[in-house]
Amino acid sequence: MSPVPVRGGEIADDELRWRFSRSSGPGGQGVNTTDSRVELSWDVARSPALTPVQRERALERLAGRLVDGVLTIAASEHRSQLRNREAALARLTAVVDEATRPPAPPRRRTAPSRSSRERRAAGERRRRQVKELRQRPGRSDRS
Repeated sequence: MSPVPVRGGEIADDELRWRFSRSSGPGGQGVNTTDSRVELSWDVARSPALTPVQRERALERLAGRLVDGVLTIAASEHRSQLRNREAALARLTAVVDEATRPPAPPRRRTAPSRSSRERRAAGERRRRQVKELRQRPGRSDRS
């Protein structure tokens, strides 16, 4: 297989570890004899494919999925091992891209516009009138 493209680089084939086992799922009698389930493992903590900043970001964001710095992805949704391998690689690419994505720029605070202030004031006036209409007629607490 070819290197796996990720944000800002590639994961070399020799960094990936594959395991195959029997899958539960579709396949009829062939499911009992074919090792079509795929487990793909990649050592995030020691991979030279990531920059130090990306590695730190990935380790932080994937902390719940890592075991000793190793990310494992399983695929068993297809009947053939080849399609499961492709699915696992696609999932690995998506997970790593999401984990190494730089944080969104912070929101710039802005003052409310004149029209939004007027809409808010109009809503408050309307609400005040509704509550005043709920009072008994003839009561004047405001004197």
